[in-house]
Amino acid sequence: MEFSTTDKWDEALWQKVRKIYLKEFEEGKPENIIKNMFSKGICFLHVLMEGQDTIAMALTGRVHGRPIMLIDYLAVRRDLQGKGIGLIFFEKIKDWALSRNFEMMLLEAECEQTPDNLARIRFWKKCKFELLEDYTHHYIWVPEPYKAMWQPLKPDAVPLTEGREAFRYITAFHRKSFRT
Repeated sequence: MEFSTTDKWDEALWQKVRKIYLKEFEEGKPENIIKNMFSKGICFLHVLMEGQDTIAMALTGRVHGRPIMLIDYLAVRRDLQGKGIGLIFFEKIKDWALSRNFEMMLLEAECEQTPDNLARIRFWKKCKFELLEDYTHHYIWVPEPYKAMWQPLKPDAVPLTEGREAFRYITAFHRKSFRT
């Protein structure tokens, strides 16, 4: 499996991951917003390939003000899910983040008690993310509630212990993403 990461918009590469992104994140960020994120230098596209086949993709972001990498989207091609590829892919992203001096990773997880949401949270816990249980975030533009999850990458990383603090970083990233 070949892993690659770019911080520049690459139309050809996007076309390779687009089908996975749209299938897994029907209501994800529109393509023009993703391009905007790249133009602002706050976004990374990670891709896992097997020969010419794209098997996984992730969009991550740089949080302003702290060395935090936000996992915005991560997906494995649907026919390959449940085979450990997501864990392998995540470890490659984590190694990449460490090589770029990120101190921690952060994400938001839908927390309604549905089988899909619970499975996602279990996946992130397998990746050693900690769920910040103290705060549930409600966006005004989407109905689903979210909880923050985080993982230190370096032993001296200042821990995130409160969900509200984590969501200050997450919402600031999203605000910057959508600003033109």
